[in-house]
Amino acid sequence: MDTKFDFGAADENRIVYVRKVAVKDLPQEVRDEVQGVESLYAVHRAEDGMQLALVRDRAMAFVLARQNDLAPVTVH
Repeated sequence: MDTKFDFGAADENRIVYVRKVAVKDLPQEVRDEVQGVESLYAVHRAEDGMQLALVRDRAMAFVLARQNDLAPVTVH
């Protein structure tokens, strides 16, 4: 979960989607790192859906996006 992503390399589309993800649906290596947690929040690029980050709570996902000059939008 400590893999770095270059948020600055994105094109002009600055919208990212934030959605709640069940830990049970994530790869085993991620589940091993977040034992005792039932859900995380994923930040995805709008244009292709690529997952950019996984964080513990929704507020943190929004802060992370804004710190990287991105515009977060919630997805259900």
